[in-house]
Amino acid sequence: MNAPEKQDAPVSKISGNLNLLTKLAYGAGDLGPAITANVLAVFLLVFLTDVAGMSPGLAGSMLLLGKAWDAVNDPMVGWLSDRTQNRNGRRLPWMLWGAIPFGVFFMLQWVVPQFSSNPAVNEWALFAYYLAVSVVFNSFYTAVNLPYTALTAELTQDYDVRTTLNSYRFTFSIGGSILSLILALAIFSNREMSPAQQYFWLGSICAILAVIPLFLCVWGVRRRVMELERDRLEQPQPAPLSYQEQLKIAFSNRAFLFVVGIYLCSWLAVQNTVTVIPYFVKNWMGLGNNDFTQVIIAVQVTSLLMLFVWSRVSRHIGKRAVYFMGMTLWIIAQIGLFRLQPGQIGLMYCLAVMAGFGVSTAYLIPWSMIPDVIELDEWETGQRREGVFYSFMVLLQKMALALGLFLVGQVLQASGFITATDGAVQTSQPESALFAIRLMVGPIPALVLIMGLVLAYFYPITREVHAELVLRLAERRSTQSPPAP
Repeated sequence: MNAPEKQDAPVSKISGNLNLLTKLAYGAGDLGPAITANVLAVFLLVFLTDVAGMSPGLAGSMLLLGKAWDAVNDPMVGWLSDRTQNRNGRRLPWMLWGAIPFGVFFMLQWVVPQFSSNPAVNEWALFAYYLAVSVVFNSFYTAVNLPYTALTAELTQDYDVRTTLNSYRFTFSIGGSILSLILALAIFSNREMSPAQQYFWLGSICAILAVIPLFLCVWGVRRRVMELERDRLEQPQPAPLSYQEQLKIAFSNRAFLFVVGIYLCSWLAVQNTVTVIPYFVKNWMGLGNNDFTQVIIAVQVTSLLMLFVWSRVSRHIGKRAVYFMGMTLWIIAQIGLFRLQPGQIGLMYCLAVMAGFGVSTAYLIPWSMIPDVIELDEWETGQRREGVFYSFMVLLQKMALALGLFLVGQVLQASGFITATDGAVQTSQPESALFAIRLMVGPIPALVLIMGLVLAYFYPITREVHAELVLRLAERRSTQSPPAP
C-alpha cells in the first residue's frame, strides 16, 4: 500500500479521541489481572517449592498443565464474546459475571491443605488440588481479561490514540504490579506470621484488590461501549463464520503471525526472568525475600515511568523503532545480570532499571499492534473479530507465564536444586544449580529477545500502511447501506 495524501477521514460516526474518564476507566480494568498475573509470576513457584514443599519439577509441570486448558478456553471465549448480544455490548457482561469467581479462585491458590501424613502421597494430592484450582482460575481470568483487552480495538480506531490508550492501560497494569509487590514487602516483614500465613494473606488481599477495579471499568466505559454497539449494529452485518473458519483466517493473517511471534518472545523473556529472579537474588546474590521483591519493583517502576515516554516517542518514529530501542537496552541488562557477582548490589539495581526500559516496550508495543491487525482482517474479510485475535494474545500471555514457570522448574530440578519447606532455614545450593540460575537470568532470555527483534524488523504494518487501510475502510463503509430495520 502507498501512503495517502490525506489521513483525516472518519472511520465511524463516533471514532476519534476519548475523554479522560473513559481512558482512566479503561486503564483501571487491567489492574486486577495485572495484580494476579504479577503475584503468580513472581511468587507462585517459590511458594510451591519453599512453602507447600513440592519439588520444582512437579510444581512446574502442574503449572504448565493448568494452562493446557487455555488452548481451548481462550479462543472459545473470544469467539463467544464476539457473538454475545446484550444491551451492555459484547464484552462488558463477561467482565461483570466473571469478576467475583476470578477473585475467589485466585485466593484459593495460596492455601496449603494437608491431605496425608505421608509426604509422597501429600505431594501428589497437592498437585491435584493446585491443578484443579489453576484450571478454574484461568477460566475466569479469561472470562474477564479477554473481553477487556478486546475493548481496545472498539473504543477507538485512531492509530496514535490506541497507543495512548494502551499507555493508560499499562500504567494501571504496571501500577498494579508495583502495588502487589509493595504489599508483599509489608506482609513479608511481619515475622509473627509463618510463610504459609504470609502468602495466604497476600493472596486474599490481592484477590479483593483485583475484583473492584473490574466493576469500576465497566461503569466508566459503559456509555461509550453502548454508543459503539449502536453504531456497529447500524452497519451491515455479514453472516458469521464458524469457529474453525475464524481460526483459519486469524492464522492466515501474515501481520498477526508477526505480532504473535513478537509478543511470545517478549513475554517469554519477561516471565522467565521474573520467575527466576527470586532464586537468583536469594541463592546467587545471598539476599532475602524483601530484596528480590525490591529488585522487581525497580524494574516495574522504571517500566511505568517509561510507558508515556515510549508512547510519545512512537508518535515520531513509529512502534517498531521504539521496540528496537527498548529491546536493545534490555538485552544488555540481561547479559549484565549473568556476569553479576555476589556483593555487587548497586550494579544489580542499575541493571534492573535498565531492564525496565525494555520491559516497558514489551507491555506497550505488541498490544498497540493488534488493533492494526484487526483492521487489516476487516478489510480482507468484511468482519471485525476482536475477540478471536485478542483471545490468542491472552492465551500467549498465559502460556508464556506457564512456560516460564515450567522451564525454570525443570531446569532447577535437573541441576540438583534443593527444595526447602515452610519455615526451614535457606539451604545452600550446589554449583550446578547456581550456574543454571545464572543462565536462566541472562543468556537464555537475551536469545529469545533477539528472536523477537528479527520478527519486529519484518513486521509489515507501518504508520503509512495503516493510514491508507483506515481510509479504504471508511470509503467502503460509506458506500454500504445500513441494514433494514
